Amino acid sequence: MLRNRYFLHFLIITLGTTLGIESVVAAESDDDLAKKLANPIAALISVPFQYNYDKNIGSADGHRSLLNIQPVIPFALNDDWNLISRTILPLIDQHDVVGRSSSESGMGDVLQSLFFSPKKPTAGGMICGVGPVLLLPTASTSALGGEKWRLGPTGVALVQSGPWTYGALANHVWSVAGRSQRSAVSTTFLQPFLSYITRPRRLSASTPSRRSTGSGISGRCRSISS
Repeated sequence: MLRNRYFLHFLIITLGTTLGIESVVAAESDDDLAKKLANPIAALISVPFQYNYDKNIGSADGHRSLLNIQPVIPFALNDDWNLISRTILPLIDQHDVVGRSSSESGMGDVLQSLFFSPKKPTAGGMICGVGPVLLLPTASTSALGGEKWRLGPTGVALVQSGPWTYGALANHVWSVAGRSQRSAVSTTFLQPFLSYITRPRRLSASTPSRRSTGSGISGRCRSISS
């Protein structure tokens, strides 16, 4: 099977939470917030959206658009541990994938992961989480899902050093129940990730017509963030 994939990952919504997790407050630095957004098991409610486009699928050269809605919700278990709920809700639109002139749109199978994660990094600075993952046969049509219940382990490990965040998320699921006419499933998923936090530049521009004072220093300059 020949497949070309185009990938776009962006964060649309970020919310503070009062579910026993430290809330994001105005006093928190931009860098700290950016690090939390780069951490898939951070103590922060977030709703990332991930878009994938595949083409040249199968003998009919089909194509597929896939939008994953991925809400992440943390819960505090005690002073040392968090429980992180990560759900992937896929919305699919595909054409000529099952066969020529075929067309299907709707929801795919939902993937639910739960990570038990210590609140503090290890002595080496590693942040990690492990737990179960469950795939539910929620697809709108049989062409958009496997019609099998699947269960297995999942884990994530990452390191945040300065502006860098790097790590990997993995899971493996086996089919445990579902429609007998569909083949048994045993699949592994591995997603390495790398991010870098950029800092805004501050430029000074001459402004003779204006006067600004900051930190006890007067002058004819103003700060411009870009």
